[in-house]
Amino acid sequence: MQPWLIVGLGNPGPKYAGNRHNVGFMVVDLLAKRTGAKFSRHRKTMAEVAETRLGYGLEAPQLVLAKPLTYMNLSGGPVTALGNFYKVPLAQVIAVHDELDIPYGQLRLKVGGGEGGHNGLRSMSGSMSTKDYVRLRFGIGRPPGRQDPADFVLSDFNTAERKELEFLVDRAADAVEAVVVKGLAPAQQIYHTA
Repeated sequence: MQPWLIVGLGNPGPKYAGNRHNVGFMVVDLLAKRTGAKFSRHRKTMAEVAETRLGYGLEAPQLVLAKPLTYMNLSGGPVTALGNFYKVPLAQVIAVHDELDIPYGQLRLKVGGGEGGHNGLRSMSGSMSTKDYVRLRFGIGRPPGRQDPADFVLSDFNTAERKELEFLVDRAADAVEAVVVKGLAPAQQIYHTA
């Protein structure tokens, strides 16, 4: 059974840990915590990886949870290298990322499509030579007023958002698990009803 590669997009280091742009890291961190897995530096790529299973026994789906360490704009290289190393089929690559064009807290799952100005997705699509991988889009909403979107994504969640953040990250991790266990279409039916 071939593994799933679950990529959280974000920027490494404590400076960025609470940023909206790092919600992908938050989701894969929770998936690792749920399964008792620990992240460590992958010996052949610029990424931290946690290998685990979703459930027990040899029939349980194998997950490779990944956090690229190259900064968001260069995420594609480590993702492609990990996909090749673990022999992950394209249909079993899931990118978890922040999405400006969706209201805060809403989730959307899809395969392919544009990058919407998201440099992490652009890097992945370019490096993998395809856009046809699963994306879990975590809505962060548009910046207030005239704030530059680049500054907005690199700012921390505000106080009101943080009150819900733990629940929303938990729901996003549930959505990833649903894609792995039930498939994309059933997961969309469950998680697009926010």
